[in-house]
Amino acid sequence: MKKIRAAIVGYGNIGQYVLDAILTSPDFEVAGIVRRDPNNVPEELKQYKVVKSIKELDGIDVAVLCTPTRSVEEYAKECLALGINTVDSYDIHGGIVDLRRSLDAAAKAGKAVSIISAGWDPGTDSMVRSMLEFMAPKGVTYTNFGPGMSMGHTVAVKAIKGVKAALSMTIPLGTSIHRRMVYIEVEDGYKFEEVVAAIKSDDYFVHDETHVMQVDNVDNLKDMGHGVNMVRKGVSGATQNQLFDFNMKINNPALTAQVLVASARATMKQQPGAYTMIEVPVIDYIYGDKEALIKKLV
Repeated sequence: MKKIRAAIVGYGNIGQYVLDAILTSPDFEVAGIVRRDPNNVPEELKQYKVVKSIKELDGIDVAVLCTPTRSVEEYAKECLALGINTVDSYDIHGGIVDLRRSLDAAAKAGKAVSIISAGWDPGTDSMVRSMLEFMAPKGVTYTNFGPGMSMGHTVAVKAIKGVKAALSMTIPLGTSIHRRMVYIEVEDGYKFEEVVAAIKSDDYFVHDETHVMQVDNVDNLKDMGHGVNMVRKGVSGATQNQLFDFNMKINNPALTAQVLVASARATMKQQPGAYTMIEVPVIDYIYGDKEALIKKLV
């Protein structure tokens, strides 16, 4: 069996778990790691080629982008222009349609495939919401996250000037309303009040109740646990009072990484273009013979 050669672009929290997911997937192999500092090679990466640019790697089928959300488009376009498939966990919901449109053109030009927003929300939660929608076409779905650490929000805070270290916690208040609890260490020379104002005006936080607290050591507060509860109350046909309740408690980066690798597998089965997870057949994400999977799962 020819294995799918995957490059990991970025080696932070998610990148480390992507490596684990690739190594435990029988149809994948590691083609290399792209890092900002290729000379900084931790022990677990010494058996792999670590480079600064994707162009320094050969024979790549798919690039798993483990970069901050706001740099996804740049990295994806570079890879797609080289004919390399991409997957990412872009998580700004309001920007997904524009990103899909932009990467669709780039993917078709490069004769490659991009699956975007391939995490758990957006991502697999989007697939569950879609399923609930056709099970009860009329109704309301509430998605409640947490309590837990938000990877995307934490990265967004770290990018703000004056922030030395950060942690953003998501606290569910019910009916899809959330509170953001942000803990930061402030760089010398910056005023706490000015940093707080910058955080609260960021797109990640401007729509939610946000509280920012200064702490001595952010690492003492970190816990990668997270979760989601989705509730839909709606109507099937003319029958009302259909109630669906979906729950999960997870390690955030580990699940994101596993979904990214499953989506990398699915890129190998699509026509050139960009897709969200709900557009791809579910069976394409799963390793194994198609008929055997149907027999097992249907």
